[in-house]
Amino acid sequence: MIRSIAVIAALLLLTAATNPPRLDRNGQSTQLIVDGKPFLILGGELSNSAASSASHMAPVWPGLHAMHLNTVLAPISWQLIEPKEGQFDFSSVDALLSGARRNQLRLVLLWFGAWKNSMSSYAPSWVRRDQARFPRAQLPNGSGEEILSAFSTEVLAADRKAFVALLRHLKAVDARMQTVLMVQVENEIGMLPTARDHGPLPDQAFASPLPADLASYLATNRASLVPSLRERWESKGAPTSGNWEQVFGPGPATEEIFTAWHYAQYVQALTEAGKQAYSLPMYANVALNRPGKPPGDYPSGGPLPHLIDIWKAGAPSLDLLAPDIYFRNFTGIVANYNRPDNALFIPEQGRASMGELAANALFALGEHKAIGYSPFAVDEASSSEADSLAQAYALLAALSPEIVKTQAAGRIRGAKPPVAYDGTLDVRPQKLDLGSYRFNVDFIDPWLPREKQRPEQHGVMIIQTGPEDYLVVGKGAVLTFTPLGDGPPTAGIDTAWEQVLQDDRLVRRRLLNGDETHQGRHIRLPPDGFSVQQVRLYRYR
Repeated sequence: MIRSIAVIAALLLLTAATNPPRLDRNGQSTQLIVDGKPFLILGGELSNSAASSASHMAPVWPGLHAMHLNTVLAPISWQLIEPKEGQFDFSSVDALLSGARRNQLRLVLLWFGAWKNSMSSYAPSWVRRDQARFPRAQLPNGSGEEILSAFSTEVLAADRKAFVALLRHLKAVDARMQTVLMVQVENEIGMLPTARDHGPLPDQAFASPLPADLASYLATNRASLVPSLRERWESKGAPTSGNWEQVFGPGPATEEIFTAWHYAQYVQALTEAGKQAYSLPMYANVALNRPGKPPGDYPSGGPLPHLIDIWKAGAPSLDLLAPDIYFRNFTGIVANYNRPDNALFIPEQGRASMGELAANALFALGEHKAIGYSPFAVDEASSSEADSLAQAYALLAALSPEIVKTQAAGRIRGAKPPVAYDGTLDVRPQKLDLGSYRFNVDFIDPWLPREKQRPEQHGVMIIQTGPEDYLVVGKGAVLTFTPLGDGPPTAGIDTAWEQVLQDDRLVRRRLLNGDETHQGRHIRLPPDGFSVQQVRLYRYR
């Protein structure tokens, strides 16, 4: 019997080792599968330098666990793991694995290789000091930038060698434990301060014919291309041959398309080689562009909303493209990245102290079926600053099984007041159809003075658990209901049960069919904190 148990245990370990985390299409959503089950990332990203020191991280880990994170996004520095060419030191990686495991946390590793926020500050000294072997991107006047050139075969070969070594190490030390769920390839790639590299090799490539793979992608996906790209291409007659300016016209916009293609091809080479070493999900993140600014004033050529198709064509081995969001227009941005060919993942948004982060998480998970959410610099937030996010994550952790189930079934919605790029807030009520009912959501609480409310922090997620049963999660929202389809025309609240956390599980507490529901007129989620109600509706004449 003991031998049988040992054999079973060995088989389970072997299965885990041969089935690393992956992204699978499941019903109406794409989901991250970990240990054979859908996994929702409730994440937080470390500040850039935190992961470089195990002693710095030692007192940080317990606070991350207390924040109810289940995943930490942590940078891996090329300079630290390959301080001398060909000599690898994975002690910083192993320290992260150990710290995460001790605190029941998973990891998403961020490869700070050739580029971090456009610049090459995390490349090893032996790379950055040898400009003859590892050339820099150039300005039109011939001067170099603190940016390694994506057109250099030497840069790519060295970066790829280090990246593959990292993935091999992860497979050797973590395939069984599966602490690492995904890997980000480079960080916020983009050319500055011009739209493209003007060195000899990029100049030659810019005058050369459009790559056949890109031409084929444009022709095959013409009907679904991002509108701005399609319009630019079609304004030239939608050609599939000619150089870049002949296909897309002259100007910085075409130079940015060119830059995006070559960055994507570079990332494709790393991703393809990395997956051969250890087939983990991989993604690229992006620093978003400010409206009205030309490419080069922002990092040109990253996987921006208007360049998603170029990246999909150029880096098909990537599992997804992910926005780092620091602008206020969150609801508009995430809509660009929720596509049939791209699951939504938000690896970086603001800081943990920002009050609207929790509402944004509810919206992303509910309305766009995101696989995860992560604010930046969680290690620098005090417990009081991160309290709102911690409260929301505690509830989301308890709700995760229902969230991933209803994401796949298409039985989940989310809403929050949209904010424009300039900060203009739209608090008009919204309507969400789910099951047999329309939910009318008002984000201004009628029982609290308007000047005491912060509606940009209000939000709601609605999960359908049965034909007339719903879990309503959020704060600062008042919901009324309208029946859909044939039948009695009026919706009533049969029961509304308050749900509270107890030993990390949601349990029933009070029945709220009295003043709390205005005698059956609405469901109210007060603005002063996140709450959950289990609601059963019915219809009458």
